[in-house]
Amino acid sequence: MRVLGVGLAIAIGLASGSGMALGADAYAPLRLYQGTWRVKSGHGADAGKVTVLVNECARIGQFFGCQQTVDGKAEALILFLPYGKPGHYYTQAVTAEGRAMGRGELEIAGSRWTYSSKSVDDGKQTWYRTTNEFSGEDRIHYEQAESSDGVKWVVKGSGDEERGSGGRK
Repeated sequence: MRVLGVGLAIAIGLASGSGMALGADAYAPLRLYQGTWRVKSGHGADAGKVTVLVNECARIGQFFGCQQTVDGKAEALILFLPYGKPGHYYTQAVTAEGRAMGRGELEIAGSRWTYSSKSVDDGKQTWYRTTNEFSGEDRIHYEQAESSDGVKWVVKGSGDEERGSGGRK
């Protein structure tokens, strides 16, 4: 689940105010992230580096969140809220310092989960995309990319995640 920094990168229903009621369990797919993952970078200067990512995920009322701990340090809380058609979520990462990183989106299409967001800095817009490709419940290949125009993408990071022997808890 590569969403932030070291790789933090997920449906039916919509939260209040948007016209759709939460279905049976809009958050069922997101529970795949629960547990301990070994993350091996496959790109750039960090190629081959292994980190341990622990996702502690739970539903809190109409929200779903995953606290992400990287190599023993709590890094962020990722919040998910379904919107629109099934498999679409708004996302929001909040760092351990209490900084909200800006709303993003997640689209789940089968085994491919695509996170997207954009930011503006000094009048320049940048698009971000993280793609998670699941191969079973315990393996994810991720790719992080950026674009200055939303069309041409430059890969900035990639690698593989494997759930630890403890499985989902």
